[in-house]
Amino acid sequence: MNAFVAAFLAQDGLSNGAIYCLLAIALVLMFAVTRIIFIPQGEFISYAALSYGALREGRVPGTVGFLLVLAACTVVLDLLGTSAGMRMASLRRLPRRVAPALVLSALALLSARLHLPAVVDALITIAMVACMGPMLFRIVFRRLAQASSLVLLIVAVALHLVLLGLGLYFFGPEGVRTDPLFDMNFVLNGLPIKAQTLVILATCLVLVGVLFVISERSLTGKALRAAAINPIGARLMGISAELSGETAFLVAAFIGGVSGVLISSATTIYYDSGFLLGLKGFVAGILGGLASFPVAAIGAIGLGLLESYASFYASAFKETIVFSLIIPILLWRSLAQPGKGAH
Repeated sequence: MNAFVAAFLAQDGLSNGAIYCLLAIALVLMFAVTRIIFIPQGEFISYAALSYGALREGRVPGTVGFLLVLAACTVVLDLLGTSAGMRMASLRRLPRRVAPALVLSALALLSARLHLPAVVDALITIAMVACMGPMLFRIVFRRLAQASSLVLLIVAVALHLVLLGLGLYFFGPEGVRTDPLFDMNFVLNGLPIKAQTLVILATCLVLVGVLFVISERSLTGKALRAAAINPIGARLMGISAELSGETAFLVAAFIGGVSGVLISSATTIYYDSGFLLGLKGFVAGILGGLASFPVAAIGAIGLGLLESYASFYASAFKETIVFSLIIPILLWRSLAQPGKGAH
């Protein structure tokens, strides 16, 4: 390996590491706020990539119908799960809950017919996937707020399997690889640099910065931090656990949508590709104990670089090398915090 190859692999590793960084942050946020190890996070990526690919080909993605079904299920569960006195209040909130799904579905149908620009398709796709997050929380996890972490993990695995099967039904077994949003190249000291790589890195930095500012400056961010640090105290102070869960799912789904659109031009995405991507984000997340955002972000960048160089030296064992990191990480954390499992 010479310096040129090393620099080229580093560019690829940083690009992948930025995606893993976003996934790790989403997983850490979900676990901190809701205690859910959210295995289906990768499905947001595959749904976004495949939906974006379908729109670019002038087809209506299956997520449009899925979005409408989720909205209908949310409304029905809200009406059935409330008392007669609260039912009128639920009916008054009905337009607000249904409107986003209806508007986004109409926009997707319009985009598939008119072949709108790629940026517009990307924004519609991200919005559709982000809209799924809160509805999945209300349908699947809202009534399990007091359940144990093991129960939540089992439900998350079940949801992953359901979304995986629906992904096969919606999109089929064929993969999708889209054109880059910015198809330009730059040359720096003889090294070609893709504009899409710079977009991925910039998007990662912007999202991390925005999440940091929101968590530090906004009332919603402070409420999420309170719910993550002390859930009981947050409830006593009037912070809604339900609203915190919906917000966490919204952020996680939005991050998954952005990641799916960005990564769809870098590699071919299949209906089941999200699972492996989500696991790599999980590996980075457990570096920070599913609690530290900076450590998880640093671990994600390191994971991307390791994967890139492993693909050069041992391509057949690339995934094995990456996932084998779980064992020493868990061993290190158990030795660093002895006695935690006894309490």
